[in-house]
Amino acid sequence: MAEVIDDRGKEILAKTVQLFMKFGIKSMTMDDVARQLGISKKTLYLYVSDKNDLVIKTMRAIVDRERQAVINMNSNHSNAIDQLFELSKDVAQKFGSVHPSINYDLQKYHPEAWKVFSDFQNVFINGCIQENIKLGMEQGLYRDNLDPFLISHFYSSQVPMCTDGETFPADKYSFPKIHLEMMRYHIRGIASEKGLKYLKEKVKQEKIQL
Repeated sequence: MAEVIDDRGKEILAKTVQLFMKFGIKSMTMDDVARQLGISKKTLYLYVSDKNDLVIKTMRAIVDRERQAVINMNSNHSNAIDQLFELSKDVAQKFGSVHPSINYDLQKYHPEAWKVFSDFQNVFINGCIQENIKLGMEQGLYRDNLDPFLISHFYSSQVPMCTDGETFPADKYSFPKIHLEMMRYHIRGIASEKGLKYLKEKVKQEKIQL
């Protein structure tokens, strides 16, 4: 299996991520990917051994990118509710037009790539939400009787549903709206009176209807 080690390979993966998000995974052949990227299949195969390898590496690229983005956001915002708002905006911006078949395609046809994503969700995202809950409790923004472990798992278990085309048809529900509703449900369920007051002011600033 060829390893992606240079900038050209990283660029190819980054652009392939956008293709998969737009068109889905199953529908895109290696010929389609090469044509859309404006490169030859020979060049593409310098970096991946086959389509499954391409999907795995693009998923790793997404996970690495999002891990660093979350770390940066949390370091720039010390308020627990601010952190969740920034996370929601970032997710909505990057995944707002994600193809509804992505989750299904990954689970059915590319289980190793799906494991990369599910491990990221179950370990890293869960850990971040747990830390966010602990921080919010320390800041008095969240109720003091929460179980961070349980709440973080409640939250992360809802994430895949946001891109479930059968549950939320794309012609009726946009991804940003679904994710925003999920965030609203989460924050209102754990916020203290102080947190709800801060949330109300935050909503006014962001001009978001919660």
